[in-house]
Amino acid sequence: MSNFNNSNEFSVSPETLQKAFDIDFAKRLEDTFTDAHPVVGSVVKGIVIKMDSECVTLDIGLKSEGRIPLKEFEDFETSEVKVKVGDMVDVFVESLDDRRNEARLSREKARREEVLTTLENAHKAGETVKGVIFGKVKGGFMVDVTGVLGFLPGSQLDAKPITDANPFMYIPLEFQVVKLDRKRNNLIVSRRAVTDEGSMGNRDEIMADMKEGKVLKGTVKNITDYGAFLDLGGIDGLLHITDIAWHRIGHPSEVLTVGQSIDVIVTRFDEKTQRVSLGLKQLHDDPWTKVDNTYPIGARVSGKITNLTDYGAFVELAPGVEGLIHVTEMSWTRKNVHPSKVVSTGQVVTVQVLEIDRDKRRISLGLKQCQDNPWEAFTKSQNVGDKVEGTVRSLTDFGLFVALTEEIDGLVHVSDLSWDVSGEEALQSYKKGDKVEAVILAIDPAKERVALGIKQLAGDPFAHIADTRAKGDVVKVTVVDTDADSITVSLDGVEVSIRARDLGIEKAEQDTNRYKEGQTIDAKITVLSKKDRKLSLSVRALQQDEERAAVAEYANQSEEGDSALAAALKQAGVKGKKAAAAKAEATEAAEEAAPKAKKAPAKKKAEAAAE
Repeated sequence: MSNFNNSNEFSVSPETLQKAFDIDFAKRLEDTFTDAHPVVGSVVKGIVIKMDSECVTLDIGLKSEGRIPLKEFEDFETSEVKVKVGDMVDVFVESLDDRRNEARLSREKARREEVLTTLENAHKAGETVKGVIFGKVKGGFMVDVTGVLGFLPGSQLDAKPITDANPFMYIPLEFQVVKLDRKRNNLIVSRRAVTDEGSMGNRDEIMADMKEGKVLKGTVKNITDYGAFLDLGGIDGLLHITDIAWHRIGHPSEVLTVGQSIDVIVTRFDEKTQRVSLGLKQLHDDPWTKVDNTYPIGARVSGKITNLTDYGAFVELAPGVEGLIHVTEMSWTRKNVHPSKVVSTGQVVTVQVLEIDRDKRRISLGLKQCQDNPWEAFTKSQNVGDKVEGTVRSLTDFGLFVALTEEIDGLVHVSDLSWDVSGEEALQSYKKGDKVEAVILAIDPAKERVALGIKQLAGDPFAHIADTRAKGDVVKVTVVDTDADSITVSLDGVEVSIRARDLGIEKAEQDTNRYKEGQTIDAKITVLSKKDRKLSLSVRALQQDEERAAVAEYANQSEEGDSALAAALKQAGVKGKKAAAAKAEATEAAEEAAPKAKKAPAKKKAEAAAE
């Protein structure tokens, strides 16, 4: 048995023993079974030795060869493979497999490493790099920096807060690398650092020479709905939308783009607030200075519809010169129509200049003046009293509109629909699209109105009565309707209402239930006015006339009787006081009998009428 304690048989120096304990056997064992190699994870030069339809085989100078898919060598824009056998290219070594004599290589990662190296150098040197903002994320934006994905914090987009980042999207911009971590693929960039650094140098110089009327060159850095902010080389200025062009524009982006360099003039400068207002249109002549000569009143010119409103349409006659066609000047006949029903945006129209106000920069235009006036042709071909035919275009509470031509309508008022029934009732018998005949009652070209009448096609029964009858005439009428307060009778086709109090002298005679539909009665015309179209009838007035006639007749009979009595008394020898007393007695008897005589004829006539 060996004795390890015996230094003569087995002896190890302390130094050797310490070195043995310092060796990391676990790591040595791991390295034995892995692909660890100095070139793994780095970019090396490789020579293309073979190509096929799918892969490219490269020799990277080791005992192993590697293959890379052919698509990694395609050009980004043309998709063509520009590499060939014998070319030397940079490749990234992902791993080595000594047992299979193969290496896993990548051309894409090699390109990325090249870019990262470039970015590292730019970061160290403080140089700028180009990138494109292509997406928005929480807290900022995603930026493509020559193929490497980077992050742009929202506060680093511009020195001023930006509410709308769309003008900065998808266009090349200058950035400064703020942070780069190759292991974590972490890239942070800043655009604000570039703009601040470039502007600070010239700021003091520009501010010292800033004054109104000075022409400067600026770069559009931001666009809003109300204008654009320009970088003047250290200080920002606002170019308001109204100072961009003499003509109307809907949005500044129609004329300007972010990054565009333009010449502008300083229109206002506030030294205290250091605010600068800029103008672009002021660098060009104002087209309104020659508008009187270019567009004289009465001239017909062509223009393009640029904008539609409820009150009219704006027409661009030339860049910077617009006129308004008021809605009332669009059509001879269509008065309450929206301009969009007559013209459309972008349409080229011929208009007539009606009025010019150069101080207010306004031009009034007329569209209908360049078209034939249908009212002139209508007034020449039609006269009051003519019969016309048309189609009911629409109905309203006050009448119906009849289409006389394609552009001209006539109005039949409810009062001119029928002689026999009320206008509201007559209106119910018509509907849209009906063919009707009418008579022209009036034509007013100035107000563009035509009054029509349908009932005038038939003779006016009232006019017939007024021409053939007179006030005080006794007429026969027919009862057509009754109610508690009156009866309605017809006289030659004209209906007249007789109040209950006018039906008789006695209370019993004023009962409307005594009359039946179709019954014929006599009445007196008490009112007849052709001008006012008024007609009144009364049975009571007729009875009163008959009473007065009866009294008058009795009075005549009384006088004759008085003479006979006197003669008889004289013959009898009665004279003086005796004769006067006899005459008084006879007169008293006659007066007592008179009321009975007055009532008898009227009562007899009413009984006959009731039968």
